[in-house]
Amino acid sequence: TLDPIDGTKGFLRGDQYAIALALLVNGRVQVAALGCPNLNRQLEPEIGGEGALLVAVRGEGTHISNLNTKFFERLRVSACADPAAARLLRSYESGHTSDAGTEAFVAALAIAAEPVKMDSQTKYALLAAGKAEVLLRLLSPKQPNYREKIWDQAAGSLILQEAGGVITDLDGQPLDFTAGRTLARNRGVLATNGVLHAQALRALKRTEDGRRET
Repeated sequence: TLDPIDGTKGFLRGDQYAIALALLVNGRVQVAALGCPNLNRQLEPEIGGEGALLVAVRGEGTHISNLNTKFFERLRVSACADPAAARLLRSYESGHTSDAGTEAFVAALAIAAEPVKMDSQTKYALLAAGKAEVLLRLLSPKQPNYREKIWDQAAGSLILQEAGGVITDLDGQPLDFTAGRTLARNRGVLATNGVLHAQALRALKRTEDGRRET
């Protein structure tokens, strides 16, 4: 599965976007690559710089290089276990998520830092490199039945997992890539450094239950 420009609006703004390629075998991602032209190898935004290339093979880890060399180094997720010290990544476009739900989630975990808004699967690159701890993709109130396209999550999911992170849907279920062009059996996305995943799921359930009650 290939997304030649993941994060189209970010691309048009001259901001973050990615080229996302993944090989799925029997519904399981086995190989993944993310090209991030506006990130450098240190995973810092660098518009017009050398860019970053991340690759992952199941069972062999996640590695990063810049787009001009063949030197790769291995990535590992953050070891942060304190939700208050975590950094949250979310979609740049408010139409792709729920602002109110994100604010409630941040409050439930007592996250001190402001959420970082970013387009595309470059967010998975930051998680894999330990530059952030949580990625949240809530359903927009305008599109409550929306389901993710597989090409928007396949490459990033393996990039994160092979760096030691965890990814599920909002109900804690593994992403199911066997249902065709969409993640039809999943609702939204929650990705973390792994250490914080259980706490994040509990906070998400509390905030969602609270919104339903009101």
